[in-house]
Amino acid sequence: MPETPSPSTTQAAHDPHFSRVVSRLASEFSNVHHSSTVSRCVDAAHHGAKDVTGRATPDLVERIARQHLQVLALAFAEQH
Repeated sequence: MPETPSPSTTQAAHDPHFSRVVSRLASEFSNVHHSSTVSRCVDAAHHGAKDVTGRATPDLVERIARQHLQVLALAFAEQH
């Protein structure tokens, strides 16, 4: 895993709707990203969706966060 885990928890980890998203994505990307990175991506996706559309459903947030995590994984792979 390329990231150093962050000791702080994110808002997503405390919201029951988004904690499920974090759990699914953390499992999906467990061999690539630390769970704190997944949480931060879910938070960023949540805020971005709210800013752009005025709402942030768990499905939309999960799709956006998954895309971010895939891009991060590709960028990391290109460095090594």
